[in-house]
Amino acid sequence: MMTKSSKVLPRPTEAELELLRILWEKEPATVREIYDGLDRSRHVGYTTVLKLMQIMTTKGLVVRDEANRAHLYRAALSQDETQNEMLKDLSVRLFSGSAAQLALHALAMEPASGDELDAIRALIDAKRAMKDAQPAHPERGREEV
Repeated sequence: MMTKSSKVLPRPTEAELELLRILWEKEPATVREIYDGLDRSRHVGYTTVLKLMQIMTTKGLVVRDEANRAHLYRAALSQDETQNEMLKDLSVRLFSGSAAQLALHALAMEPASGDELDAIRALIDAKRAMKDAQPAHPERGREEV
């Protein structure tokens, strides 16, 4: 059985991600509501947004509810699910599948706030606790976090 998070969807373009960010915040939303949520400095037309939403529906990135006169759109995957899929892809393509290398590289690029560092420490502690709770494989030994 395929769960919602196991859907394999195409990677959204930058323009599609911008529309998805608005959808995740306002969902469900009409094309007009999505259009109104766009950054006005880009001067994107309503018909461009409509066409992108149609393309995104065809690609499976959004789901359209046609029950009412104004069609309502929802993202096919949550923001968290989309971020996870994109990060997995990036990790595989650039870091040989190593999430740790991806995280180390990301942390080296930009300074992190105190709250972000606290969240990272909490995640590391939780991962260590999970690893410590698992029995070691006698033939391999235990791997470090």
